[in-house]
Amino acid sequence: MKKPIQSGKVWVLLNKGGRLIEDIDTDQIYHNAFLHITDLSQMGQYTLGNLEGWRDFSKKARSGDILVAGRNFGAGSSRQQAVDCFLSLQVGMIIAPSFGAIYFRNAVNSGFPILKCPDLKELITEEKLETGDEIRVNLYSGEGFNISKSISFSLEPMSKVQKEIFNAGGLFNYGKMLDRG
Repeated sequence: MKKPIQSGKVWVLLNKGGRLIEDIDTDQIYHNAFLHITDLSQMGQYTLGNLEGWRDFSKKARSGDILVAGRNFGAGSSRQQAVDCFLSLQVGMIIAPSFGAIYFRNAVNSGFPILKCPDLKELITEEKLETGDEIRVNLYSGEGFNISKSISFSLEPMSKVQKEIFNAGGLFNYGKMLDRG
């Protein structure tokens, strides 16, 4: 069983005006020029390489860091590399108010922690969550805590199926577990 508690440094995807970037599509997450790369260990360096103001994210991110984005993160195509690049960088999880439907499913199927936070915009506007803050999130209960500011916040917890796939390490492993009965 994987750890249901994720802790890490936050990266809040803001535009030059200081607002959450919304509708980040899969091409901004992982540019189509690099789709020929199939080695997971090589994908991380291209993460957010097509997102204005965030092209150097892969050089700054550290294992366990937590990405925070605006609504509809991962809009667009069914590009699996847009999830795999975060796995390559060992990003701990992604938090957003909502996700593109296909992106959300790809992340769940990969066993990658991804949670919705409907109140995220207010947390950012009220400076209760900022880049550099250390946070802790319980994936199963949806309880979040900003360690840097001693502030609690809520997220939508993982669904039962999302939890099972996460614990199995991805959909393929989950399917193998079901086959064994």
